Amino acid sequence: MQWLATLPWGIVIMMCLTLGLAPFTPPHIVEKLGMLSRGELTKAIDIFDLFFHATPWLLLIAKIGVTALGSGEASAPE
Repeated sequence: MQWLATLPWGIVIMMCLTLGLAPFTPPHIVEKLGMLSRGELTKAIDIFDLFFHATPWLLLIAKIGVTALGSGEASAPE
């Protein structure tokens, strides 16, 4: 998980704003999540597309978690 802690915030945020939201009207991730919730996500290309557009958001969530847990460990007394 060290690589995630050293990954710059700017890169993760830019990935979310570009790849995570592209195309912008409507955001592809919203469309694919809607298909998933309706049970219409059956084609391999749609599943790959969901994974492709969700990856930046999952990285952002993981980085937030690593940062939050890492800062808690640094301030904890030994």
